[in-house]
Amino acid sequence: MTGGCRGHLPAVLTLRATPADPAPADHGEGPTWDAARSELLWVDISAGQFRRATLDGDTLTDAGSLRAGDTVGAVVPAAAGGWLTAAGGGFTHVAADGTARVLLVLAGEGGGEVDGGTRMNDAKCDRAGRFYAGTMAFDERPGAGALYRLDTDGTVTTVREDLTVSNGLGWSPDDRTVYLADSGPGLVHAFDHDPGSGAWSNGRVLLETGGADGVADGLTVDDEGCLWTAMWGGGQVRRWSPEGELLAVVEVPVANTSSCAFAGPDRGLLVVSTAHGDADEDGAGRLFTVRPGVTGPPANPYRGPLAALRQ
Repeated sequence: MTGGCRGHLPAVLTLRATPADPAPADHGEGPTWDAARSELLWVDISAGQFRRATLDGDTLTDAGSLRAGDTVGAVVPAAAGGWLTAAGGGFTHVAADGTARVLLVLAGEGGGEVDGGTRMNDAKCDRAGRFYAGTMAFDERPGAGALYRLDTDGTVTTVREDLTVSNGLGWSPDDRTVYLADSGPGLVHAFDHDPGSGAWSNGRVLLETGGADGVADGLTVDDEGCLWTAMWGGGQVRRWSPEGELLAVVEVPVANTSSCAFAGPDRGLLVVSTAHGDADEDGAGRLFTVRPGVTGPPANPYRGPLAALRQ
């Protein structure tokens, strides 16, 4: 598939993912390759846990789980030790011994499902180690979501407001473009990205998704600059050129594909997370894998402090 982002393909390539060994989650999300520990991380949102797995060849083996809160939307390694999670209505650090410590609850976020509250959803670090984390309302009401940036000095800035389901994030290989999925309206936005300051500008809609093919959920960007979007409700992951041309489809035998990431020492194994839905599907909540012939980035760690965060 090398070079597929740079030229027109005569037909859309179709691949098929196979189930991995770890036990299913209820709402699996956010697979992340932690290169420093040589393990895969992912979260079970409704269980409030993040999970770990080792990788031998293409075989993932469950390595346990740690609790981060009532809900947890994402996890990344922390350069200062342990893991940083987007959990509940803010940020929680989980130490190597499993101790979870709430660092900050974001103003206007949190609460429960019954009282119209919000929760943290997808999140990711840029190359500078800044942590971008989105929110959504439990009832998915339009405009209740936002995107925040936790900088390496411990300050929090609101990057985007009036989102519905702030979701997948990814940066182009040259670090000059950043992508954000809002799964409420099914849009994937592209922005110019300033690597020095982390500022976003010149927003535009790259993809409009929905219908039988599903809506764009979690995403990653490969080393050729193409986007891979998990299509919630569509049972697939799609590969797109930076101009929005569909290049490849990975078929997954579960409707709710939630996110994807490249894993392994060679970063060539695409791992797809899934979640349970309305139907009782075999394999729902499992991880699935495929080798598409391209590579992608490992997780960037959060490089800031693990205390004295301020909004």
